[in-house]
Amino acid sequence: MKKRKILIPIPKSRFLRIKCPSCGNEQIVFDHATFPVKCFVCSSLLAVPTGGKAKVLGEVVRVLG
Repeated sequence: MKKRKILIPIPKSRFLRIKCPSCGNEQIVFDHATFPVKCFVCSSLLAVPTGGKAKVLGEVVRVLG
């Protein structure tokens, strides 16, 4: 049997809705972030880049896309 090619590739990256651990604000973040992501309300760190997937410091509420 031959393997079939995937006609439309599925991306490995997604957007995440993250809840801030200190103030409870929910914010949408790219999971392969290249810059540190801060909360809009209290300026605490939500995600730290690691070279690939970002290290998420808050609670992931929902995965989008």
